Amino acid sequence: MSTVVETFLNIDPIDLEYVNLKKDSLKGEVAVVTGSTSNVGLGFARVIAWAGGKVVVTGTNEVAGAEIERVINAENEPGTAIFVKCDVTEASEVRNLAQRAFDAFGKVDILINNAMNLDLNGPVLGTPVSDLERSFAISGRGVMLTVQEFVPGMLERKHGVVTYSTTQFHYHPPMIGGAMYCAGKATATSLTMSLANEVGPYKENGISVFCMIPAGIAPPDRVVVSADGKSPPKVLGAGFPGFNGNVPPEAGGAAMVYCILNAEKLHGSGISISDAFDAMGFPYPNPGTLRPNNMHRLTDNELTLVFRSMGPGFTG
Repeated sequence: MSTVVETFLNIDPIDLEYVNLKKDSLKGEVAVVTGSTSNVGLGFARVIAWAGGKVVVTGTNEVAGAEIERVINAENEPGTAIFVKCDVTEASEVRNLAQRAFDAFGKVDILINNAMNLDLNGPVLGTPVSDLERSFAISGRGVMLTVQEFVPGMLERKHGVVTYSTTQFHYHPPMIGGAMYCAGKATATSLTMSLANEVGPYKENGISVFCMIPAGIAPPDRVVVSADGKSPPKVLGAGFPGFNGNVPPEAGGAAMVYCILNAEKLHGSGISISDAFDAMGFPYPNPGTLRPNNMHRLTDNELTLVFRSMGPGFTG
């Protein structure tokens, strides 16, 4: 088990061999994780490093970013991680991110688009349009800019993984995630799933593209305001099935690493964190709360026409 060095970051030690993840499973791989200065993105970055990968931590919080770089390198070895301040909505900053990553590690094998602002969480009625534009900028523009910087190199080497931390595509109570937040997420999800078809079959190009829903991940003290702005605040992920409250970011990182290691099977798909936990045999701390999964997989054609299939239709 890795020992957490003294830090102001709200993190727990990492010990994932008990879920059959090996310390060297990502050795030689280099990952860029946007929005990785807190919560789920930080969990992704730390576990990728634990699994032997190099990691580029990105975000706009320079104080947290510098500390995360220090902690990851202390948990592993010097040179495992670098922090690059980056606003993914700015093309010049994304270009700088790419240059810094290539200068440090020579390549990028894994792109995890995770950046988003949960404060952009208002309803359709009563929210300034500027919030919607900012949501689109972070999720849509940010994903497109990073994909255009990193995926061409993956295609040249016929090796790479691209994934996006997605969520529900519209506000649906009682789920957390208001209209502005979901609109941005839906945009980035569409771009990512289109990219999967653009890069073509994995066996031809060696690139895997998928989306993962990292639902319920949060440190124990993480509280968010409800989507309607009126209901009492909720603890993000409280009571998540299989867990005693929130899913720890380190567990979310374990699920992401498992998905990366099995990315060929996920190409062109979406996966929930619960599905990943089940597939990897995660030892749930509270298994009695698990619920049956009644969802079915969508074909690519169904996914493309999903808006046609919303609601009861004429049968309602």
